[in-house]
Amino acid sequence: MTATVPDSDDRIIRESGIDARIALIVQPVLRAIGFRLVRVHLTGQNGLTLQIMAEREDGTMTVEDCEEVSRAVSPALDVDDPIEKAYHLEVSSPGIDRPLVRKSDFATWTGHLVKMETSVLVADRKRFKGKIAESDADGVLIERHKAAYGEQPTVRVPYDAIAEARLILTDDLIRDALSKDNRARKEAKKRRGEPEDAPEGVEAGAQDETEQEM
Repeated sequence: MTATVPDSDDRIIRESGIDARIALIVQPVLRAIGFRLVRVHLTGQNGLTLQIMAEREDGTMTVEDCEEVSRAVSPALDVDDPIEKAYHLEVSSPGIDRPLVRKSDFATWTGHLVKMETSVLVADRKRFKGKIAESDADGVLIERHKAAYGEQPTVRVPYDAIAEARLILTDDLIRDALSKDNRARKEAKKRRGEPEDAPEGVEAGAQDETEQEM
């Protein structure tokens, strides 16, 4: 069975195989309750573990959000039953050293260090480490962390060549992530009509998650 990517999936890095089939099931469920999919991954951990990484449109994700997502996607997975064996369902936030899967992710985290792998050779390499200098509609410009002799200090990587990309944890990233998270939570409270001094819930520093056995 071939999974067809829905028009609403704006991710540039997507799953394949069974992970893609599961993504097709959970994406509309997430969208209906105000979340977006970051990644789906079925692993052999603890027998079988289905990891679903998600976030709200503003990038926040609390433990309560993880529980809400878990309750919402479980019935859909039970009906479609894409996994033949028993498995653990683990719903989590992207965390600070998050994967970058959308063009907007690269724009949001411009100025921060990233590790990247490409599916084809780009400037004679498939692995890159460096700072996101800028991004546009077609690709991202990376300032190499340590350019080898004879290499250009920057390299432009087209989005369609990126196989995997993840932020590297640094003090600057932690400060920026916590600041963005606090602003997003305050805006969310304003939209809900809650006072700004209400409890903030879980900080963005930890990767919030919940899991259950299916």
